[in-house]
Amino acid sequence: MRWVDEPTPEPGPGQALIRHNAIGVNFIDVYQRNGTYKMPLPFTPGSEAAGEVEAVGPGVSDVAEGDRVAYAMIPGAYAEYGVAPVERLVKLPDAIGYRDAAAAMLQGMTAHYLCTNTFPLEPGNVALVHAGAGGAGLLLTQLAKSRGATVLTTVSTAEKEALSREAGADHVIRYTEIDFADEVRRITNGRGADVVYDSVGRTTFERSLDSLHPRGMLVLFGASSGPVPPFDPQQLNAKGSLFLTRPTLAHYVADTDELRWRARQVFDALIAGALKLRVEHTYPLEQAARAHADLEARRTTGKLLLIPPLA
Repeated sequence: MRWVDEPTPEPGPGQALIRHNAIGVNFIDVYQRNGTYKMPLPFTPGSEAAGEVEAVGPGVSDVAEGDRVAYAMIPGAYAEYGVAPVERLVKLPDAIGYRDAAAAMLQGMTAHYLCTNTFPLEPGNVALVHAGAGGAGLLLTQLAKSRGATVLTTVSTAEKEALSREAGADHVIRYTEIDFADEVRRITNGRGADVVYDSVGRTTFERSLDSLHPRGMLVLFGASSGPVPPFDPQQLNAKGSLFLTRPTLAHYVADTDELRWRARQVFDALIAGALKLRVEHTYPLEQAARAHADLEARRTTGKLLLIPPLA
């Protein structure tokens, strides 16, 4: 990645120009940069930001200059200015600042759809959340607990274990010291989990399947350790008629009404104090490469943000 000067974009019909105040860093940005997700080159990374509307294009009435907005799943966010279709923008409540908005949009809505739609958690369910001290893991743990689930998480260090427990995890498994599937079986008296939320991928996939009880679901929503290699679906039968899904946020916010409803649910939980963000790592926008290196090396916890020079 290179820090370069580009002309300020102009909004076209149905678009708004946003001056970014905070930009979210997510593993999808890493996947796009390293080629796991193919992108046309060259491109500006980033898919999440919050800021102020500076101008609108022809035919725009939903937002106006000066509105405080945020967005997710729109490419090109690693910049001082971004252009977005107005139907993909979410207006911010007065109680939500730019940094919290940029920290909550993508990972907050991801955690929300995972536990309310992909596998709708109910009281009594047992959920295993990998990367429990990461940005999505901390939010997913809190939302899962609010729905009455028993939450098990995996982490690598004592510091991350403390963060996961603070978020409400009932059991925290140090996967560097113990086999997590065996520990899930022990904790559940041999039954296994109802659902595994797996954002790690290659290194956890097989044992995630082994952590489930018959007819349980593996929700594979990331691949921080690399993509899962091809496998024989017969394994799902052999391990107990398991379900496997590979969802993505884009399909859970494709409709504007659903996007804004889901964002509002996340913002309402933040305002009520039922959901707490952990923004521990901020970087100047020009240090985006360092942010990626820290994220890939697992030197971070919680959410990472990039801050433009004029924010």
